[in-house]
Amino acid sequence: MGELSPMMKQYFAIKEQYPNCILFYRLGDFYEMFFDDAKVASRELELTLTGRDCGQEERAPMCGVPYHSSENYIARLIAKGYKVAICEQMEDPATAKGIVKRDIVRVVTPGTVLEGSMLDETQNNYISSVYAAQEGAGICFADISTGEVYATQLPEKDLAQNIINELGRYQPKEILLNQKLLDLPTVGDFIRQRLSASVELMDDEEFLYEGAKGKFLRQFGKTELLELGVEEGSMIVPAMGALLNYLERTQIVGMERINTISLYSESQFMKLDLSARRNLELTETMRSKEKRGSLLWVLDKTRTAMGKRLIRTWLERPLVNCQQIIRRLNAVEELNEDGVLRAELMEQLTGVHDMERLMTRIVYGSANGRELRSLSAALERLPGLLTAMAQVKSGLLTSLKKEMDPLEDICQLINSAIVEEPPLSVREGGIIQPGYYEELDLLRGDMSDGKGFIAKIEAQERERTGIKNLKVGYNRVFGYYIEVSNSNRDAIPQDYIRKQTLTNCERFITQELKELEGRILGAKDKSVEMEYRLFDEVRKTVAGQLERIQRTAQAVAQLDVLCSFAEVAMQNGYCRPEISMDGRICLKESRHPVVEALLEGRPFVPNDVLLDKEDNRIAIITGPNMAGKSTYMRQTALIVLMAQCGCFVPASSAEIGVVDSIFTRVGASDDLASGQSTFMVEMN
Repeated sequence: MGELSPMMKQYFAIKEQYPNCILFYRLGDFYEMFFDDAKVASRELELTLTGRDCGQEERAPMCGVPYHSSENYIARLIAKGYKVAICEQMEDPATAKGIVKRDIVRVVTPGTVLEGSMLDETQNNYISSVYAAQEGAGICFADISTGEVYATQLPEKDLAQNIINELGRYQPKEILLNQKLLDLPTVGDFIRQRLSASVELMDDEEFLYEGAKGKFLRQFGKTELLELGVEEGSMIVPAMGALLNYLERTQIVGMERINTISLYSESQFMKLDLSARRNLELTETMRSKEKRGSLLWVLDKTRTAMGKRLIRTWLERPLVNCQQIIRRLNAVEELNEDGVLRAELMEQLTGVHDMERLMTRIVYGSANGRELRSLSAALERLPGLLTAMAQVKSGLLTSLKKEMDPLEDICQLINSAIVEEPPLSVREGGIIQPGYYEELDLLRGDMSDGKGFIAKIEAQERERTGIKNLKVGYNRVFGYYIEVSNSNRDAIPQDYIRKQTLTNCERFITQELKELEGRILGAKDKSVEMEYRLFDEVRKTVAGQLERIQRTAQAVAQLDVLCSFAEVAMQNGYCRPEISMDGRICLKESRHPVVEALLEGRPFVPNDVLLDKEDNRIAIITGPNMAGKSTYMRQTALIVLMAQCGCFVPASSAEIGVVDSIFTRVGASDDLASGQSTFMVEMN
């Protein structure tokens, strides 16, 4: 068996470090895959399988994809559950001595996707880490595309069901877990059957407490766990440590994007188990899994991707704190009553791009000029938002106004540095504005003057030689040349140096042309290199303002959701609920928000509801099939849930005592969207 070629030795050395990934190995303008990776990729991506000499008797199976369109192919592999390791050339092949240095710059997994083309802008893309122990579990969720991190500790009692509820709530695309979790069979069954998530069984060493604690504190810049709100010995620590280890291995750069953590407990939000969320059809219908026909479909009038993700979060996590609910309702009431303010805010929000995910790509160093320009277009909307909010009165809107930074310095920097319509690539020039950097303008002057000099030489040589069709051209192989047709061969001067003979002409160079070529091409190479350096400086400056931009983005998202709630309330005739802690639910002329929306103008027959802790503690509802029993029960639950999210409700009046849980298991096959009961669905 022959010895492997130097390039193949390098390939195998890198592949050995990432055995469970498909290795995208950069060769010029392509990412190539070899051996088993090539066979898998050719099958899954429908690529032609070819071969390459590798120093052995048999050629190495090979297939490849163009690097500039690789996102598409990576997305398809990720969707099928594969992981992709991106191996880049770390030096310019033109100047490299021997084999070009290559290294892994990132591993793309289902839970660590950053690319907008591979993400649903309306949903978070979570990766979860679960550490199960004898006395309970620590569980955390991170969306690295937005920098959000949530963590909680679950008690030993009903542990398996609580883990299932949390995984069901966040729907992670990737789950890291320890061996102990697999001892809870119901959790394993749930992950396999109900979540389309990639699962990674981590070594126990990844969850060791002391190492995890140090990593946890360093990541968030603290010296004590209590500064993060975490108690010593908390099971959140090993869960978080394993997650950070995994992200460091896969992301390699950009870990500074994860700079805050939100700890939560079951007591902070209304308890909704998986069954309740499915039966209430909060974000999708039970039968068709579509947004249309869900509560989210009715309430979502948001204008930004950030708002679309946040409204989904609010619906999944209704509040149980009376003051926080009233704070949201006060803001919605102000926006509901002031139609001019609401319309102005919604108009300004319409142009705000996804600041959270744009900032992630900027911090990771993968954003191009177009993405920086998208960020500046979003920032340009902020002064208008702040002007519109100048006279707001409610506590939450006032607070959001203070949180919102106009970020005019960042906007000004991007607009002055980056051209209005930048090219897709950041390494080929044409990205920096004229006037931004004097030295670059001088180089560009040399380049444009050079083109004038070329035209001048062409005219000069035509006059000197008398050859009217003489022309000066350029190609990558020979550089600049003088082309003379064979019919004028006798008029060629002695100082012309022959460079190339073609069928109907010959090409020459002169000393003057060679010197000019060196000057023009040198200026072009220098300017391209300088443009990339300047662009990278701008990108790093913007990345350095992460906290300001992140805080502003979060405020914009909240404002967007509040405007959406107010708009829906105005359009559908919802009322403000009175919130209390007395355990009383009194609804007058209440309607089902989704069924009413689906009726599209036809009247919905309203119903009253009275529940309290005295004589009306329970209600037994009877009636024939398709009389509306399920609708009545669900509308009561949805109205309470809407109120505790901070939204107005479909009723003429509503008194709602805060509830800590909703349990429901209505007819398994009900299809409210088309007005069919379980009985009717089964009969059909």
